[in-house]
Amino acid sequence: MAERRDASPRVLAGEPVGVPLAPPGGAALDEALDAGRDTLKALFPLPPARAKAAPRRTGRTVGAALALVFAMLACLWVLDPAYRHEQFASAVGERRQVELTDGSRLTLDTGTELAVSWHLRSRRVELRQGRARFAVAKAVVRPFEVDAGRAQVRVVGTVFDVRRDPAEVQVVVYEGKVEVRRAGEAQAALVTPGRALRVGNDSGNGQPAAAQPVDIDAEGGWQQGRLVFSRTPLSQALAEMQRYRREPVRLREDPARPIGDLALSGTFDSAQTDRALELLPRILPVQVARLPDGTVEVRAR
Repeated sequence: MAERRDASPRVLAGEPVGVPLAPPGGAALDEALDAGRDTLKALFPLPPARAKAAPRRTGRTVGAALALVFAMLACLWVLDPAYRHEQFASAVGERRQVELTDGSRLTLDTGTELAVSWHLRSRRVELRQGRARFAVAKAVVRPFEVDAGRAQVRVVGTVFDVRRDPAEVQVVVYEGKVEVRRAGEAQAALVTPGRALRVGNDSGNGQPAAAQPVDIDAEGGWQQGRLVFSRTPLSQALAEMQRYRREPVRLREDPARPIGDLALSGTFDSAQTDRALELLPRILPVQVARLPDGTVEVRAR
């Protein structure tokens, strides 16, 4: 029996044996494609060509973005927003020293409250009550400002005191110079070392009164815990002692023998106001009595 051979691939595909295939990409293939090109286009239409995108305006976009950034920075510079706030206080009879992050040093006198705010182009302090000394680190582009009610102080680098009482604000300069103006006013008074300026907490307008010379040692005595009086009216001296004690001190006036204007001179320890009051009868024609509620009363002898 004759051996059966596998059929040729050409036979299985139905192509007559002995007829060669056209080589791929040959002339016959090109002619066939040309003949059926229109038919293929009709059967399989191509989608419409998309419009060519316009070139991106990179330069103009970047310029607009930079302009926006600069505008925002300029706005921040003008508004000068605060980015950090701090608050400090001292108790009655306490002196507290604080060093700020810029190197400025603050000394808070008895019963003082203040708030510090750090801004983009300024350093600001609100003195709410009491007295503080400011030894300001120099920073030309970031002036140091103190707001004490009706008085506003502006410096670059100096040493000065600001005291805020119910009736007035006092600024004493030890080094450098400061500008002092009433709140909301453009005019400012210049205060130089050895001088003090007072601004009343009333509704007055215009430039503050001219600065006056003061005894720097007496004004700065509180830094060493000293109360220095030089022909100070007794009523004022007692009010100063009151700032360093919790128990009330009362001046009892007798119309027949007024004592409020008696001049008191001397140096006393601010931490020992009881002792200072006990010494008054040795200095002035007064007597001192302690009442059951702890009040100390000073009256004519």
